[in-house]
Amino acid sequence: MPRPVLRRPAWLSPRVARVEVLAGLVVALALIPEAISFSIIAGVDPRVGLFASFTMAVTISIVGGRPAMISAATGSVALVVAPLAREHGLEYLVAAVLLGGAMQVVLAGLGVARLMRFLPRSVMVGFVNALAILIFSSQLPYLRDVPWPVYVLAAVGVAVMVLLPRLTTAVPAPLVAIVALTGFTVLAAVAVPTVGDEGALPDSLPVLGVPAVPMTLETLRIVAPFALAIALVGLIESLMTAKLVDGITDTHSDKTRESWGQGVANLVTGFFGGMGGCAMIGQTMINVRSGARTRLSTFLAGVFLLILVVVLGDVVAVIPMAALVAVMVMVAAGTFDWHSVRLSTLRRMPLSETLVMLSTVLVTVATHNLAYGVGVGVLVAMIAFARRVAHVVDVARVVDPDGTTVVYAVTGNLFFASSNDLVFRFDYADDPTTVVIDLSGAHVWDASTVAALDAITTKYAARGTAVTITGMNALSEDRHARLAGHLAGSH
Repeated sequence: MPRPVLRRPAWLSPRVARVEVLAGLVVALALIPEAISFSIIAGVDPRVGLFASFTMAVTISIVGGRPAMISAATGSVALVVAPLAREHGLEYLVAAVLLGGAMQVVLAGLGVARLMRFLPRSVMVGFVNALAILIFSSQLPYLRDVPWPVYVLAAVGVAVMVLLPRLTTAVPAPLVAIVALTGFTVLAAVAVPTVGDEGALPDSLPVLGVPAVPMTLETLRIVAPFALAIALVGLIESLMTAKLVDGITDTHSDKTRESWGQGVANLVTGFFGGMGGCAMIGQTMINVRSGARTRLSTFLAGVFLLILVVVLGDVVAVIPMAALVAVMVMVAAGTFDWHSVRLSTLRRMPLSETLVMLSTVLVTVATHNLAYGVGVGVLVAMIAFARRVAHVVDVARVVDPDGTTVVYAVTGNLFFASSNDLVFRFDYADDPTTVVIDLSGAHVWDASTVAALDAITTKYAARGTAVTITGMNALSEDRHARLAGHLAGSH
C-alpha cells in the first residue's frame, strides 16, 4: 500500500513566506495608529487597543475561517463600547467583550453565517463603498492644522505606492513608502507629527486576568446590551469582509468557522484586558493587495505589532503619521468600487438597486455603524423586491361558451404585497353561478394570501356562487389546507 504523500503547507515555501512576512510587517505598522485612534474613541488607554489588536490577530490566525483576513481592534466596536467605558469604566468594558465573544460562539452554533446568503449584492457594494469613505475620512484629522511638509510627505507616499508596483513587486510598496519617508524625516530633521505623538506605547506584555466586576444580575443588565452590539457588529463586519476577500482571491472560506473564531478571539482578548474587535477591511486590503494569502501573514501581523510597540517602540514612535495616512488613503481608493458609480453603470442599473446601495452607504457613513447601514440596506432591498414582485401577478378571466362557468387564471407569487388587492380583481356581481380559480401558475407563500382567497370565496358565497380553487402545487395546497377558514377577519 503506497504511503500517503504529506504536502508541505504553502506558507513554508520561501517565495510565499517572503510575501507573507513583508505583508504582515506592513499591516502591523498600519495597525499601530489605528489601534491608538480606536482606543481614544473608546475612551481607554492606547495600550488597551494595541493589546487587543495583538491578541485578535494571533488568535484569529489559528481559529478563523478566512486565511489572510486581519482582525484587530476596530472603530465600529470602539463606537459601540465607548458609552460603557465612559459611564462604568474599563472593567465593565472588558466584561462586555467577554460576554460578546461568548454570544458570537453561540450565534455561530445557531448558523448565523448562513444568513449571509440573504445579503443582496447592492448591500455588499454599499458596504464596501461606505467603508472606503470611512477609511478615508478617518485620515482627515491627521491632515488638519499640520505643518505644510505633512502634505508633501503624504503626496510622495501616495506617488511611491502608485509608481513602484510598475517597476517591481518584490517588496510591498507601502513598506517602501513608510521606510523611505521615516528615513527622510529623521535624517533631514523635519518636524512633523509622528506615531509617538498619538499616545504612549506599551513597554510590557499583556497580562492574563478576569475583569474586576461584581458577578450580579445588575452587572449583566449593564453589560448585556453592549455585548450583544459587539457580537452583532463584529459578526456582520467580519462575515462581509470575508465575503469580499473570497471574491478578490477567488477562494472560498468557512463562514461558520470564522463566526466561531471571532467569538474565541474576543474571549481571548477579553481575558487579556483588550477592548475587543473584529475583521478590519482596511488592514485586510493592505494584506491581500500585498499578495498575502495564508494564515501566516495574519499571525505575523499580530506578532510584529507586539514586537514593534514593546521592543522597538522608540523606532516606531518616529514614523511620520503622513506615511501611514498615505497608506490608508491608497487602501481607501483600492477598496471603493469605482465601477458602481460610473454613469454607464448607473444608467444600466435598476433604480431600486442604486437606492439600496446609496442607503447602505449613507446610513453607515452617518452613524459609523455597519450594523445600521446593512440593516437599512437589507430593509430597502426587501421593500424594493416586494414592490417589484407584487406587480408581476396577473389575473386572466375566461368565460365558458355556455356562459355557466368563469375561470380566473392567476399567475405569479402570491404573498402579502401582491395578494392585498387580489380580492378586487374579480367580477362578483356579473359572474355566473360557478367560478373556478386556477392557481396552477401561482404559488401561495403566506397567510395573507390564504386570507385573501377566503375573502374572495366569502364574497361569492354571499351571492350564491360556488367557487372551486384548483391547480395548487403541493406546498401551496398544504398551506391553504391548514389555514383556510381559520384566519380571523377572513369572513
